[in-house]
Amino acid sequence: MAPLLAAGRPALVLSSDLVRARDTAAPLVAQAGVELRLDARLRELDLGAWQGLTTQEARERFPEEHEAWRNGRDLPRGGGETYRQAGDRAAQCVREALPQVPPAGVLVAVTHGGTARAAIGALLEADPTAWWQFAPLANCCWSVLVEHPRGWRLERHGVGPDALADPASWGDVSARPQAAPVR
Repeated sequence: MAPLLAAGRPALVLSSDLVRARDTAAPLVAQAGVELRLDARLRELDLGAWQGLTTQEARERFPEEHEAWRNGRDLPRGGGETYRQAGDRAAQCVREALPQVPPAGVLVAVTHGGTARAAIGALLEADPTAWWQFAPLANCCWSVLVEHPRGWRLERHGVGPDALADPASWGDVSARPQAAPVR
């Protein structure tokens, strides 16, 4: 994905400081010739005592909590954090970096599936109970959000390897006049 994303000429690349995200971001920053900024706020959701458990194990060890989560409650699973908390921290990271991105510039944030979904929900100011409606991002897939005068808009979601065959599938958002300023 690095050549395709580098073609978008990102002005800034942020990444979770966890190894798998840094390793994903490294080829992009090398090809784009930009600095990589690591930020712990882009880490994956903290699942507390659920960390590392399979769905079955979580259901067996935390039956009430698991049932509440499956029914849409945004709770701190295993004593960790809620989706809202993860979304707020990741969105704050992005918002703080935006002043360093020129008008019509591109910021790339390399993060993890749950945090990506939560950050998108937070930036769109969607109700956290609806965030499950955003399909999870597979590895090496991305979404495109555009900052408009009225707020953020999700332009593309879940773009991945198929975009190599059709780069237009993730869109040239800078070419859309209604999208000014684009970041």
